[in-house]
Amino acid sequence: MAEVIYSELDHNPSFSGLAEILPDVSYSAAWPELKMTLIVPQAAQRLDDGRRYPVILFVQGSAWTSPNIYYEIPQLSQFAQKGYIVATITHRSALDGHRAPAFLEDVKTAIRFLREKADTYKVDVRRIGIWGTSSGGNTALLVGLTGDDPTYRTGEYPDQSDHVRVVVDCFGPADTPRLLEGALRQAGDQPLDEENQKLFLGLLGQTPEEQKERLSLMNPIEKIADKPYPPFLLIHGDADPVVPYEQSEKMAEALAHHGIHTELIRVRGAEHEGSFWSQELLKKIWDFIGRLL
Repeated sequence: MAEVIYSELDHNPSFSGLAEILPDVSYSAAWPELKMTLIVPQAAQRLDDGRRYPVILFVQGSAWTSPNIYYEIPQLSQFAQKGYIVATITHRSALDGHRAPAFLEDVKTAIRFLREKADTYKVDVRRIGIWGTSSGGNTALLVGLTGDDPTYRTGEYPDQSDHVRVVVDCFGPADTPRLLEGALRQAGDQPLDEENQKLFLGLLGQTPEEQKERLSLMNPIEKIADKPYPPFLLIHGDADPVVPYEQSEKMAEALAHHGIHTELIRVRGAEHEGSFWSQELLKKIWDFIGRLL
């Protein structure tokens, strides 16, 4: 007969290290299908101790269509377990004819929503950061460079700010015209397939004049000026076949030239998504956010 192996441990009244999901939170009355999923520390939901929590707003890459907000939830949950509220959000899709900068307007609306609902979700309104991948990285760069710019502001939550305190960009287009104009020129020589044509025309419009204007509105590198900005962390794989590594390298140099705190991580051998990710990389993102948010 085997012996019972006994052990014991204390309970966890502070709910330390635990997180839970609040799905399908609508953040726009104008576009009620726009929703966010919140991953929150359990303490934020279960304890009434007056504590407020910093926020990471995450924008999943989608080629400016409809983000799969569930893709990174397993990884994002680690940040909620460390005491951050994480909001992963949807935005309007270019495939539905919502032209640039609709996606950016929506993300900024989501930031103001979180400040508007600070009491409901226990948000520390002074500590909101943004993190995005691919087209979401492009959005994160733009959010960091255009805080409270009326060009990109909808009428929702007018008393709230959409500025952020830190920016994390993973393989996002930083010089958007350089990346997309080539595809548009190619489309002129050899028509794109139906889905890509719908995407490009939905995002940028029909005429060369409109396309040029909208590319400018979503081009981070031309938004940099001599004024205060949040710190930036740029991360990019040097084997990325979709958005070349040089896009982030040039962006980092441009930011630093203007005196902006900038960090660049080169992920050797990494393509777009996939093996780009590792626990080592997530720890570096955590270190940046922990230091500066």
